[in-house]
Amino acid sequence: MSDFFTMSILVATVASGIRLATPYLLAGLGETVGQRSGVLNLGVDGVMQLSAFFAYWTVLETDNLILGSFVGVGVGLVMGVIYAVITVVLQAQQGISGIGIFLFGLGFSDLMFRRQVGTPKPANQLPDVPIPLLSDIPVIGEALFEHSWLTYLAFAMVPLLAFMLRKTTFGMNIRAVGENPQAADSLGVSVGWTRTYAILIGNAMAGLAGAALVLELGIFQPNLTAGLGFIAVALVYFGAWRPAGVMSGALLYGLVAAVVLQWKAQGIIPRSASDIAAMAPAVLTIIALVVLAGRVQAPSALTRPFSRH
Repeated sequence: MSDFFTMSILVATVASGIRLATPYLLAGLGETVGQRSGVLNLGVDGVMQLSAFFAYWTVLETDNLILGSFVGVGVGLVMGVIYAVITVVLQAQQGISGIGIFLFGLGFSDLMFRRQVGTPKPANQLPDVPIPLLSDIPVIGEALFEHSWLTYLAFAMVPLLAFMLRKTTFGMNIRAVGENPQAADSLGVSVGWTRTYAILIGNAMAGLAGAALVLELGIFQPNLTAGLGFIAVALVYFGAWRPAGVMSGALLYGLVAAVVLQWKAQGIIPRSASDIAAMAPAVLTIIALVVLAGRVQAPSALTRPFSRH
């Protein structure tokens, strides 16, 4: 245990935690936008799985990491259009529709992987991009400022989305249709289009999260996400529908996961208990949700379809 508290191990653990938090943060931020408009998307995990495969396949074929990232976003947008038609136009029940998207993403990505790749093959990984000057700061620089560009983008999205939701007309429209769509409609706000745009933003970010996950690992396998998308949905509740809160939850989850991995590597956690220890981040999230359940208020119109009477 004493080896864990050496400076080099602690720095490596923090850096790993930030890296592990990236896909959770991207997916959670996107889901925050969607839910603030009144739309719950339980299909995030399936969108991430599909995007991860197509991003991976693109990189395998082209060796172009940037193109792979854009393909991940593109897959997310396509799934967003499908989900918007199902939930906004057809006004289907959001929970069941989301589970359907999840199952489709899980099954179709597995099918495509078996047909197009067959066995896991290593692909190019996202390189770390040290930030000049900041990365030279002792201790802090290595932990915070030597990550991939997708990690920097994920954390930069936190203040950007917070500003968008609070200070822009579009953001206020999103919040309005999530709280009282009838009142927003009476003021000339298009509830359907506002929710559609929010869904597209959320799914695009879920797609980018899938790309970040697979390109950090450099390899794809069936069920790569392993429920990550559902944790991202839970982090929205944990963060009380605020980007900064979602970031806090993602960092907590990533750091706990990094500590567990480090303890397993050092033998602090015995191999016989490794499976139980791997559940620690998810258990922590559940406990936090139970504690916060009565203290946070969801958007009033969440999961409720809108139609003019």
